[in-house]
Amino acid sequence: MLTSLHISNIVLIEKLNLEFGSGLNILTGETGAGKSILLDALALALGARSDAGLVRHGCDTASVIAEFDCANEKILNILNENGIDFDGNIILRRSLTTDGKSRAWINDIPVSIKTLKQIGDLLIEIHGQFANHTLLNPATHLEALDTFGSINDENYKKLLSDVKNTYKDFHDAERKAQDLHELVEKSAAERDFLQHNVSELQKLNIKVGEEEILANKRAALMNAEKDAAILSDAVSALNPRGESLDSQIFSVAHILQRIKTEPNPYQQQIDILYDVAEKISEVAQNLTPNEIEEDNIDEIEERLFAIRAAARKHRVLPDELPEKLAQMSAQLNIIDNSDAELKQIEDELKIKKNTFEKVAKELSDIRKQKASELRERILSELPDLKLGQADFLVDIKNAPANSSGIDDVLFMIKTNPGMPFAPLNKAASGGELSRLMLAMRVVLSDNQPSHTFIFDEVDTGISGATASAVGQRLNRLAQNSQALVITHSAQVAGFANRHFKISKRVENDKTITSVTEITDEERLNEIARIISGAEITPESLATAKTLIKC
Repeated sequence: MLTSLHISNIVLIEKLNLEFGSGLNILTGETGAGKSILLDALALALGARSDAGLVRHGCDTASVIAEFDCANEKILNILNENGIDFDGNIILRRSLTTDGKSRAWINDIPVSIKTLKQIGDLLIEIHGQFANHTLLNPATHLEALDTFGSINDENYKKLLSDVKNTYKDFHDAERKAQDLHELVEKSAAERDFLQHNVSELQKLNIKVGEEEILANKRAALMNAEKDAAILSDAVSALNPRGESLDSQIFSVAHILQRIKTEPNPYQQQIDILYDVAEKISEVAQNLTPNEIEEDNIDEIEERLFAIRAAARKHRVLPDELPEKLAQMSAQLNIIDNSDAELKQIEDELKIKKNTFEKVAKELSDIRKQKASELRERILSELPDLKLGQADFLVDIKNAPANSSGIDDVLFMIKTNPGMPFAPLNKAASGGELSRLMLAMRVVLSDNQPSHTFIFDEVDTGISGATASAVGQRLNRLAQNSQALVITHSAQVAGFANRHFKISKRVENDKTITSVTEITDEERLNEIARIISGAEITPESLATAKTLIKC
């Protein structure tokens, strides 16, 4: 639902802040007051093509902000795709400069005009002489019929879900069969290659984590080799001239021991030399290098390098080689057993296709029943809308299987007897088209709460009872959603839940358009003005009182 609209510097509008509510919001005003400008400004916020001519004379920029308090699944998906947070409100903002450049934001996040329009089209449906009505797009007719058919019909809803699910199963099986056929076709060229690779990996018999274990063992053994060399160098250093260092120290101690002075003045040093000689002897005995298992490290390196070469060849990590072997073995198995595999998959495809076709046929049958009901409901609305000569038809033809079933739906209309039926977008125009859209939306919108509809020129060429019928249907449509209607009809205005008056004035040689909500006596006077013109008479006031329904 559109909750507010803020406009700055758009043509005759200098600054305008409007608050809208649910139900029927009517806008009236004298010709030329600026009703079309209001719609142009709103359309700009919804993603319409920008026009530098919309910028108010003497201003550099213009802007429009439209705020909504609703969102459906489609809208939420677009918001998520663009990284836009949603807290219950959607704020569309558009700026425009005199050089024709424009920028757009949704909830203060910059977006493309395309994204803005995607959201705008889902929030508001505009019905007017030049509007691109949703229902004029044949692509929407199937969904519209299904929306109508689903109202209070759980079986219809279940069939829609079943068709979608069974088509997915059928489509997945069809794709699986197609992939297998393609694999079999190129199997002759690939079989030998696959067999070689499978045999190679089977022979290696690689285990997950083995490469890391081997790498650690290899590193440990290489460190052991280095340690042995270091120990050898240390032993050599202890025996630099062929005579062990401890023997030399012992010899020095024995020589010093021969000193005759009693007590020997060097006895303390002699004892230290004996002690050092013993320690060196002990160290030399313990510095014997361990024998390195040369054959073991060669075997480890050979297997480690083979595993790493296989990983590079298949462009995977070493630990992923067992999974790669399983994949290639499965492909080889499919090739070797393709006939049996094909038969199994094709049998499965046939079953799933039959299941889908059965459910799709049930849905198609009930669609045709609902199409007849929809036709009767819409035709019952037309006479009161001065479209009694028109006829409506839901044309259902076979379509290629898809997630919606096997039907192609097209709404057809003829506005005069003796004329052939034609697609909806080619058979009516102007106010006639707007009234036709109104009739269809009244019937179809029961299951579309929180949607906003805008109608312009819906009262063109009608008056009296027909205008009253239009107002009554607009009010009915708005009860489940929201409608904004620009009208010149007093009968239509009488059904408003909220009434806004559009007027213009001249200040300091500048024309300014303003919009104000009117109630009570102001509203009565406005409806009387529509009836009698510039001069409000007692008779027009009396008539206006009879027309106010809300």
